[in-house]
Amino acid sequence: MRWSVDHSSREALPLQIAACVRQGVASGELVVGEQLPPAAELAEALSVDRNTVLAAYRKLRDDGVLEFRRGRGARVASAATEPAPVVEAARTLVALARDHGLGRRDLVRLVDKLM
Repeated sequence: MRWSVDHSSREALPLQIAACVRQGVASGELVVGEQLPPAAELAEALSVDRNTVLAAYRKLRDDGVLEFRRGRGARVASAATEPAPVVEAARTLVALARDHGLGRRDLVRLVDKLM
C-alpha cells in the first residue's frame, strides 16, 4: 500500500489519510481484517503528527471502515467492503428516520417490507 499526503493541499491531513485508506479498501489493496500500520509508524513515514493519524483512524472507525481491538491495532472492518453509495444512502435514511421519530425497529421493519 502506498501511503502519501500532500502537505501543501488545502485538504486536512487526517482527511487525506482517511481517503488513502478508503482508496486502498476500494481497490482491494487493503482487505477485510488487514492490520494498518501503527499510528506512530505511519506518522513518521508521512512526516505528520501521530495525532493526525489517530484522527484519521478515529474517523474511519466512526464510518465503519476500521475496527480496533485492544492490543491489535486498527484493522479493516468487514463493513468496509460494503458499497460506499449504499452505505451513504443508509446513513441518510437513518438520519431521516431519526428526524421523523422512527426508531431502529420501525426502520428495520420498513426496510424488510421494501426488500
